[in-house]
Amino acid sequence: MKVGLAIAEILKREGVEIVFGYPVNHILEYVAHVDIRPIIVRQERIGLHMADAYSRLSRGKKIGVFAMQHGPGAENAYGGVAQCYGESIPVLVMPMGYPRRIAHVPPNFNSVTAMQHITKSAEPVTSGAELGNVMRRAFTQLRNGRFGPCLVEVPTDVFNEDVAEPIAYEPVMTTRFGPDPMAVRKVADVLVDAKDLVIHAGQGVHWAGAWPQLKRLAELLAAPVMTTLQGKSAFPENHELSLGSGGRAYSKTIDVFLKKADVIFGIGCSFTETNFGTAIPKGKTIVHSTLDPLDINKDVIAAHALVGDAALTLDALIAELELRIKTPRDASAVAKEIAAVKAEWLAKWMPKLTSNEAPLSPYRVLWDLAHTVDRANTIITHDAGSPRDQLSPFWETTEPLSYIGWGKTTQLGYGLGLAMGAKLACPDKLCINVWGDAAIGFTGMDFETAVRERIPILSILLNNFCMAIELHIMEVSTEKYRSTDISGDYAAMARAFGGYGERVTKPEDIIPAIKRGIEQTQKGIPALIEFITSKETEISTFKS
Repeated sequence: MKVGLAIAEILKREGVEIVFGYPVNHILEYVAHVDIRPIIVRQERIGLHMADAYSRLSRGKKIGVFAMQHGPGAENAYGGVAQCYGESIPVLVMPMGYPRRIAHVPPNFNSVTAMQHITKSAEPVTSGAELGNVMRRAFTQLRNGRFGPCLVEVPTDVFNEDVAEPIAYEPVMTTRFGPDPMAVRKVADVLVDAKDLVIHAGQGVHWAGAWPQLKRLAELLAAPVMTTLQGKSAFPENHELSLGSGGRAYSKTIDVFLKKADVIFGIGCSFTETNFGTAIPKGKTIVHSTLDPLDINKDVIAAHALVGDAALTLDALIAELELRIKTPRDASAVAKEIAAVKAEWLAKWMPKLTSNEAPLSPYRVLWDLAHTVDRANTIITHDAGSPRDQLSPFWETTEPLSYIGWGKTTQLGYGLGLAMGAKLACPDKLCINVWGDAAIGFTGMDFETAVRERIPILSILLNNFCMAIELHIMEVSTEKYRSTDISGDYAAMARAFGGYGERVTKPEDIIPAIKRGIEQTQKGIPALIEFITSKETEISTFKS
């Protein structure tokens, strides 16, 4: 058996059902021989985004795989790999490589050396005899510990080498580990004694499937819960103890309760300092529970730490707490305070959320969207910039993994591929991406991929004909040269690609257009609804 077919066989044994990519990479042809579906994108980054969401929505049970050609294909893919690395997503990246004799000769792009700083592991296939070992190491890294992309480069001259048949390859195992029992007991004492505890839940809760444990912990301690943007939907936001999700924009409930907290318990989070996250106030007692010990004391100083899988950690912690608290604490007082702060915050924003002005308020568009779809059966994601900040605080999630949040790095155009990958992973869900007229300029051509590959997503485009976030920092260049102006008829573009496209300019048409778009997706047709919006720059954020 040749290396190419052996790779396909190994992927099959590891449960891979789809390989995303852009030719020429022979893997895309070989996997078709073993009934793995190749999905061809219009540019490399979007394929990595699709593989990203595919891994997320299956919680790593099925690994997203991306294959691209050597040279320009690998070069173009760099940003998508970096995004997976920043978001800690397990994606197998399989670039072709230059022939081994010139693999390290400039100016040839060597993916292993170029991408080793944005991957969890990066290794070339040096010979057919070593293929099984290389693939085993990659999949072991993909399925264990802190997640991240892993790279296996296949030099062009390796494909024709022989591999022993039958292939001696068994799928790798997945392992979990839990925290030190003594540390758990100390943390239990700290949480019981806290006067104003806030639980700060991150993406690790999703990966561990620890949603019931998180809810149990909050109710046992009557503790309010906020999530990171990546962790959004890990805790039901219609729960009386929910503060909502953090990020660059967030609700007043988060601001109020973080400031008054004496103890902040971070579970499944890295506490990474980022311009697109919620800052942790100084002077708090921080309890940090994470899968990766490298997170501890990285950006936020912890008084106590637990290292391990979020579900195992919460199981152990709840068992200790139940020895100290026989019945759940009364949550009525804190729930009443949360409700009062939330009502005050929403009252301030309601004029924007229900505005009848034209051009449309983007907040009105997203508010109507949230009250039109069946959110429990919807997966939604945002794009970078204004769509993220306008959506995340006001979109109330009730089901786990119904929101794909991201933001440690903020590449424009990310949301389209995420929505397509989500639809492939969860075909029975309505999958939505919300983006702006800047983001569509980066990856809009891949709406054609959604049409061609029969991936019926609903794409919500907020078009204000400018880069609104940049207006206040580019005042002179905008006034003199219109440097922040951008434009396009994107609904027409969607129709030209064979999808459904509609442009909306009046507030009374928002909901009917959304319903028509949903109907099209139910027929198997990707839909893009373009809303002409105002140049809105205000977001929900708070400064001390």
